[in-house]
Amino acid sequence: MKIVVVGTGYVGLPHGAICSEYGHTVYAYDINQERIDAYNSGDRQQIEQQINEPGLVPIIQEQLNRNLFFTTDISDVIEGTEVIFMCLNTPPRRDGSTDLTYYTNAANHIAELLAARKEQTRVVLVNKSTVPVGTARYLEGILKQHGVENAGVASNPEFLAQGKAVEGSRSPDRVVVGADTEEDLGILRKLYAAYVNHVRIRYIETTPETAECIKYLGNTLLLTYISFWNGIGARMAESHDNIRMEDLKVGVTADSRISTWGSYVSNGAGGSCFGKDIQSLIYQLKSSGNQAHLLEAVFDINEYQKTYLFDRAGYEAGFNFNNKSVALLGLAFKKRTNDMRDSASLKAVQALLAKGVKEIRAYDPLAMHEATRYFDPEDNHLYDRIVYCESERDALQGSDACYLSTDWEEFRTLSADIRASVDAPYLIIDGRRMLPDYMALVQDGYDYLPVGGQFLSINETKAYKPKNPLPKTSSLIGR
Repeated sequence: MKIVVVGTGYVGLPHGAICSEYGHTVYAYDINQERIDAYNSGDRQQIEQQINEPGLVPIIQEQLNRNLFFTTDISDVIEGTEVIFMCLNTPPRRDGSTDLTYYTNAANHIAELLAARKEQTRVVLVNKSTVPVGTARYLEGILKQHGVENAGVASNPEFLAQGKAVEGSRSPDRVVVGADTEEDLGILRKLYAAYVNHVRIRYIETTPETAECIKYLGNTLLLTYISFWNGIGARMAESHDNIRMEDLKVGVTADSRISTWGSYVSNGAGGSCFGKDIQSLIYQLKSSGNQAHLLEAVFDINEYQKTYLFDRAGYEAGFNFNNKSVALLGLAFKKRTNDMRDSASLKAVQALLAKGVKEIRAYDPLAMHEATRYFDPEDNHLYDRIVYCESERDALQGSDACYLSTDWEEFRTLSADIRASVDAPYLIIDGRRMLPDYMALVQDGYDYLPVGGQFLSINETKAYKPKNPLPKTSSLIGR
């Protein structure tokens, strides 16, 4: 089939690459010339500076100019296209609603091109990005305004986990397709022929609105589960002397009705989906006259989790960040990606600068280049205090404390670098419970403050006494 993918970010690029791998002819379109040039170069380093996903570059290199083409102008390839995937950025506004500016601009441009086609073959425009319920109807209206003929709309949300996008695209747990007519469903069945009637993959056909809602409820339920463990499980282990967090997780999830997924504690969930989607769902519920207290609490817990360890460092460990040097280990929102959207490290940098640190010594295996885009000294002169380091050992040099922010596997062996780089007493703030031998560090004189556990020091163990509890009602939505 002939396919156009509009938008080549973390959704569009993997999807387009996998479609080309399955034999479809894919034209991947983006207005970002730098991004398109990087993809067309076929060079690993240039591609990975844009999007870093394990296993993605070899597919692009293999399919480039064969089944996969990158362009900033699709006016010449719109004829005969059967499916157009809308993979646009849909960021949240301050009130939680979804900003459809990029989506609307792209939709109007595509509609103009479709209206001018010489050959009016059936084409289906498919929303791949997460968009509010009703966006398929909105797109339908744009097509009618431009007089587009013989076109349908559909919703086909993506459920990819970053760091596993290639694996998830090749072997998804489900494919959800929402369309109004049998003709449009038939076109998408042809596109996804490898998945229809698959013995393991659930291929679900439904209405566009149901498909849109499935994505929101799925992501929000996952964040609710994560926030339960962070807001309840972690707090119990932090406030009682002899609760073992790992045993707690095993004991609770031994019930077959309770998922083991997400039963970890951390410094909060980030990425492009969870925070944005729950804010949008809260807005959609309230706009239709419904309450959203549960979702507001989930959102608040997750946001609070991103910085509360710094407050604990003050009132439990007695650590004063003012004029100190802090090693920040991990910038991406999760391992195996360079994506920093809504990463806990963003809030960590803001919190540390607000506390008056002299220097932030930052290191991440993949996200260093991306970090310079987020922390531009021209936007905030305080970003001059960020030093980008070549390794975790380099980041530790000369620091007074370190903060583990991202769950990179290499950080599990950080203890050796700590001993080689900094002398005790020294504060280790573990936002991911990454160090398996933390008790040995404590015995060597290092102070250890983990999420989901009490502050540990060779001199004393201090009971958790929260002085800055989470507000009882939502304070972050709708302001």
